[in-house]
Amino acid sequence: MSKTRGWLKSFLLVELFRGLMLTIRYMFSGKFTVRYPEEKAPQSPRFRGLHALRRYPNGEERCIACKLCEAVCPALAITIDSEPRKDGTRRTSRYDIDLFKCIFCGFCEEACPVDSIVETRIYEYHFEKRGEQIMTKDKLLAIGDRYEAQIASDRMQDALYR
Repeated sequence: MSKTRGWLKSFLLVELFRGLMLTIRYMFSGKFTVRYPEEKAPQSPRFRGLHALRRYPNGEERCIACKLCEAVCPALAITIDSEPRKDGTRRTSRYDIDLFKCIFCGFCEEACPVDSIVETRIYEYHFEKRGEQIMTKDKLLAIGDRYEAQIASDRMQDALYR
């Protein structure tokens, strides 16, 4: 009896029509679409986007040129050159991140002992010319200055998770 039933289902293409009915049901049901430029999708406070360099409240840059972020970067996207200052401290003279190489893993952020390099929640950026993908120290500091309030609030929320 089961062989006859299986043969009949196969002959009448029952499985095919059940699949088509499922397709037709979903074709006419309501869609869930985020209309991107007008509507933004919800984002986690721990989202890893565009990089930024932070400053201390007195305006001095935080990076002490320890080069831990350069050493821990699995994609070798970070390049740092340092030089001593007149007061004997060491600061960066060059801090470059190639965003085409970067895999946004967050290791640089985790390795930084002074919380200098952070990944913001900015994901809306583009490049029009060759070489714009390399984020220099000045660009990174400008991003950090511009979004410092958001970065600080994200760091406070992130401390609650840890």
